[in-house]
Amino acid sequence: METGLKGKNVLITGASRNMGRLAAIQFAQEGANLAICTSTKMKELNAVAEEIRGLGVKVFAAQCDVADRRAVEVFVDQAVRTLGSIDVAINNAVHRAEGDFLTESDEVWERNLAVNLTGPRNICRAVLPSMIERKWGRIINFSGIAPFLGHGPAKAAVKLGIVGFTRGIAREFAVHNVTANCIGPGVFDVERDAFQRDKPLRPEQPIRHLGKPEECTSLMLYLASEGASFITGQCYLVNGGLYFQ
Repeated sequence: METGLKGKNVLITGASRNMGRLAAIQFAQEGANLAICTSTKMKELNAVAEEIRGLGVKVFAAQCDVADRRAVEVFVDQAVRTLGSIDVAINNAVHRAEGDFLTESDEVWERNLAVNLTGPRNICRAVLPSMIERKWGRIINFSGIAPFLGHGPAKAAVKLGIVGFTRGIAREFAVHNVTANCIGPGVFDVERDAFQRDKPLRPEQPIRHLGKPEECTSLMLYLASEGASFITGQCYLVNGGLYFQ
């Protein structure tokens, strides 16, 4: 597939490991320059940056808590100074809100909202002016299966909220040739889900294996490509058929 991403500048949050790391490498393989960040795992992020540089593209790597609006503004400003613009923004950073609703702390609830909903808002506010100026942009956000299957009120709230947020961005900025779409992954074979590998899959999932990261990153590449210019405001569920929409 010809993506048309060569020379584009792609920002990916939460890029130190798992899906974010693989996406950064695959975009670099397509010839895109990268701005990548992590909130805490700088050793891992620097290793990703070195791998990307080895592919012959530019990379800007920094620590950034996406819940901190000022930190996001500084990160995006430095990325634009380094790369020239931001053409694609992938809001991959996540805070996993687990636990019982009646016992979860206010801090857990607020951090869940701050990273998973306010974080994408902060990134979009920072990158959209560059996209509008260039009359081209792609925004990719992440939902999940929680709001459709009812997994945890805190998680379900933000994962459904990000779908609405994505559609609002899609409608408002379509006139500037900016698309916004959402991906809702199911259970993937990544580091954070290692504890699930020895457990049986849910019986209602027709495809009987955990998702492979590349089965999700390939969709990211397509949604960021020139060929996806007529697709916006959608939420794509990549979950092995666990939930149909």
